[in-house]
Amino acid sequence: MSALHVLLPPRDRYASATDLREWLARGTRLRDAEPGYVAALREHFSWPDGPLPVAALIRQLVAGDAGDALWLCADPAWVQPELNGARLLACGNLGLRPDDAATLVAALAETFSAEGMELRVGDAEHWQLKVPRYVDLPHFPEPEEALGADLFEQLPQGTDGRRWRALINEAQVVLHNEPWNATRRAQGVAPVNSVWLWGGGTLPDWVESGLGRVVSDDLLVWALAARAGVDVVGRDPRSAATDDAAFTLLDLQDTQLSSFERDWWPVIATRLQAGGSEVRLSFASGERYILRAAHRLRFWRRTPKA
Repeated sequence: MSALHVLLPPRDRYASATDLREWLARGTRLRDAEPGYVAALREHFSWPDGPLPVAALIRQLVAGDAGDALWLCADPAWVQPELNGARLLACGNLGLRPDDAATLVAALAETFSAEGMELRVGDAEHWQLKVPRYVDLPHFPEPEEALGADLFEQLPQGTDGRRWRALINEAQVVLHNEPWNATRRAQGVAPVNSVWLWGGGTLPDWVESGLGRVVSDDLLVWALAARAGVDVVGRDPRSAATDDAAFTLLDLQDTQLSSFERDWWPVIATRLQAGGSEVRLSFASGERYILRAAHRLRFWRRTPKA
């Protein structure tokens, strides 16, 4: 039986999705997996052992010059200061235009070049830091793991992390004083007052996948698919509704409930009702489900209250 794999946000975000809840109640729940978006991608893409080198993959996709260099994501971020620290409230998805990104990266250039590093714009919301190969990169959590958490607890600790904490702090000072940000704050828009470092590594020699066509708006998925030789298209519910049998992975991990119910659940439901294939749901919170047309007959399974 063929399968449509669907990547979704944390399950509680869709708690009020009535149709989905009914199917989940009648579907088959699998063993929970490791939470996280990258963990879900690992179920569909494989690469050499080690953490996913997000920065190098994206750099190769957008600029084609990753080479054998060591890269680190340095994505634009919004940090909210608090009485006893600060919290990461946004990473990427800050509505930047290419000229905005160019202005901010130019302001930060000296801060990073003083450490032998080079900051480059990939696209407006994704920046990459070229790091000397001799530098040992500490662990940096993925943005989704760090969002809303105490900033200090997420940064590298100890003596080895001191350099990176100081570098991020210096970048925050530069961005706080950047006139572009003053204008943005005056307009009541969240500033870009930090960068979030993560996803370090070198370009993998190979990426493999057994997927057919992938539907996604995420740059990392595009980078993985390109490296694996998998066809990938942007999200368009109208095209998906008329050509739903052509794709095997539907990436909805950043989709709001209203868009899911209005645009995407009808596409998924059509695939289910047609039979002949199953739908495999992967929530970012780790839950995994299989849904099949025959599961509609499990009428004895009651839908839990929202």
